[in-house]
Amino acid sequence: MKRSLIVAAVATVAAGASFAQSSVTIYGRLNDSIENQKTGDVKKTVLQNNASRIGFKGVEDLGGGLKAGFQLEHGFNSDDGKQSQTAFWARQSEVFLQSATLGTIRLGNFTSESYYATADYVSMHNHDTGTSSDALYQYVMRDTNKVAYRAPEFVKNLSLEAAVSAPEGAVGQEKAYDFAANYSVGDLALGAGFSKNADDKQFAIRALYTVGAFTFGGYYQRSMLDSTFAGDGKINTVRLSGMYAVGASEFHLNFGLAGKVDGIADTDAKQATVAYNYNLSKRTKVYTFYTKVDNKAQAIYATGAPGVDFSSFAVGVRHNF
Repeated sequence: MKRSLIVAAVATVAAGASFAQSSVTIYGRLNDSIENQKTGDVKKTVLQNNASRIGFKGVEDLGGGLKAGFQLEHGFNSDDGKQSQTAFWARQSEVFLQSATLGTIRLGNFTSESYYATADYVSMHNHDTGTSSDALYQYVMRDTNKVAYRAPEFVKNLSLEAAVSAPEGAVGQEKAYDFAANYSVGDLALGAGFSKNADDKQFAIRALYTVGAFTFGGYYQRSMLDSTFAGDGKINTVRLSGMYAVGASEFHLNFGLAGKVDGIADTDAKQATVAYNYNLSKRTKVYTFYTKVDNKAQAIYATGAPGVDFSSFAVGVRHNF
């Protein structure tokens, strides 16, 4: 009897230890704003969803420095409760194997790391979501059917990742490639990214510097697109951003400029955003912003219509959980 009890106790402890090696986290964000929007001469007042989502992620310690994990993320409209994308797990659905010495292999559907390393990194006022998101950045990567490799940290504070998206026999579809690098030294954070999807290509570099209460930086992107609103062509895009943080308050300025497509007249555009955030806690903030996209006669940024501008004044709440 004593021997049986000892065996049972050991089994229970072992099972508990095994269970403790695995973890699953539920996370998400709800972000809504009341906005007065203007597209051309058309005005409307809306309750705007700003990339609300719910996600699940987990990791299992396999021993010997090896871990397995997953991440699933679903986007929804918090203003009306509807699904915000065609596929239920369109935001992210991946499984990975991770080794501190050998790196990480990722399989599935996930956002371009070159985008995170450049455009998203400098969009500080509302995490590049909603109507004040970056309307000028050229996103060319295909996110589905991807295999990615993230290198271990060979150099302190340096991360490298490469990904390929399989065409899987789709007519006219080729492999797509994505490369990203991030490096930080002190208060300076640097990044670079390259993407190629068929004949569409983009390369961007980014820098962000913090000194005291001020954070400022930007990115430069060179895009070579097979088909644009003005036909085949190259576009130079620049965005500058700045933040002044004092107490619970954040003051933001953001300006972007998309140059002419291969020098074709009236294909350039600019976007400016001014914003104020007040952090009620680490997870909840209220904010207000004004953003405007100014399109020249042949430019279609944000609106999809040549020469039609867009602007919005917003007051919103964002809560992370």
